[in-house]
Amino acid sequence: MVGDGKGAVTEGGPSGASRSIKLYEKVEQVGEGTYGQVYKARSRESGEIVALKRVRMDNEKEGFPITAIREIKILKVLNHKNIVRLHEIVTSDASDYNHGKGSIYMVMEYCDHDLTGLSDSGHRFSPGQIKCYMKQLLEGICYCHKNHVLHRDIKGSNLLINESGQLKLADFGLARPFDDQSKAYTNRVITLWYRPPELLLGETHYGPAIDLWSAGCILAELLLRKPILPGRNEFEQLDLVFKLLGTPTEQSWPGVSKLAYFDMMTKQNGGRHYMSRFDDKFAALEPMGKDLLRKLLAMDPSRRITAKEALDHDYFWTPPLPTKPEDLPKYPACHEFTAKKRRQQAAQNVPPAAATQQQPQGATTHWAGAHQRPQHAPSQQQYGGHYQQYGHAAPQYGQPSQQQYGHPSHGPPSFAPGYAGAGYHGGGGVKRGREPYDPTNPRGPQGALSLPVSRGGPPQHAGRPAGYANGYGR
Repeated sequence: MVGDGKGAVTEGGPSGASRSIKLYEKVEQVGEGTYGQVYKARSRESGEIVALKRVRMDNEKEGFPITAIREIKILKVLNHKNIVRLHEIVTSDASDYNHGKGSIYMVMEYCDHDLTGLSDSGHRFSPGQIKCYMKQLLEGICYCHKNHVLHRDIKGSNLLINESGQLKLADFGLARPFDDQSKAYTNRVITLWYRPPELLLGETHYGPAIDLWSAGCILAELLLRKPILPGRNEFEQLDLVFKLLGTPTEQSWPGVSKLAYFDMMTKQNGGRHYMSRFDDKFAALEPMGKDLLRKLLAMDPSRRITAKEALDHDYFWTPPLPTKPEDLPKYPACHEFTAKKRRQQAAQNVPPAAATQQQPQGATTHWAGAHQRPQHAPSQQQYGGHYQQYGHAAPQYGQPSQQQYGHPSHGPPSFAPGYAGAGYHGGGGVKRGREPYDPTNPRGPQGALSLPVSRGGPPQHAGRPAGYANGYGR
């Protein structure tokens, strides 16, 4: 079997002991792409609605996809209300459809929405609603970090929301267990718009702070109703960060000048030193929200607020309090997948002449919806040339994600390997089979995952009034 119920996963993948896909009735397909399909389905035994995530294995010689193995191992260990649940692994019989090989499915908790889908549908969120979503996101992140797991791909389309208003962290294909920051990890993680400056500058020794930067980008999007750092490539992304928060120095961020790409970046922008525009950019925000955002978007990761500290920030404890999840507005089911289809249909209804007038000459993106998301990811050549100007070879990043719920990405370029797409499943340059030997991980990627799981609830908030015990409004 894939899992033994204790968080361990064998390298061979599922065996004949797994239950059959016939126990589930497919209701509708909610995604399709290069690496498989996702279905909304119903259990024939209980009637429960679930998500079926098919793991495609076109090349059996290379084994079970390492990203799927990691996701299964981690989800079988984690148990929290703000993390999507993996129910079981099921298999289908061999058939002509799957070239004589049985298919493997992850049976997951089904959620009606994701945060990007709701935002792109034009819904306006109240201050209490934004606090509710952010509080749940931080509780999920806090639980992951308490149990030594880095998510490494936090973005709106990976934040699922069920009909009861509960937010669930999803897509753990890029997640990794961590012990400390002495080990080197790849910096080719986190979708570009949500990637922290230390990774953009080439850092490979990092920790939980990377997820908190992404959470800060989510908070800013919710407050401003648009992405704040929509870069088209790594250089532009870092330039946007510097223009917003100021160019870092050894005084503001000790050690920054030693990061691999720092000198290259300063040469690229002509040695310009930007001053912070944070206060101007977020002048309209109320003081507590602005202060929390500033601490989440601290350039120096050692000074970035932790998830536990963020949950105790006054932002969540001053009126309006976070709305209770069960009191959130009810919306029609909407994922980024369906929002994208609506945008495509709307674009098809625009007369050619009008479309030409709307699109500036030479533009490679179009804008639609409450969030403005570039439709086309940049090519390797677009940013590779910048490195070569200074005698450096362009880093070998993964291919941009072309799959958001199974379709070409309308969101930010991912440049991340493996399941780096949206929600239940992802896209990107998936790595199949076993990974090369990693000297920093003697167990190897196939080794059993053993995490010191804490079953406790969210952090206790000392000194808060009695009516604020759970952090939501009465």
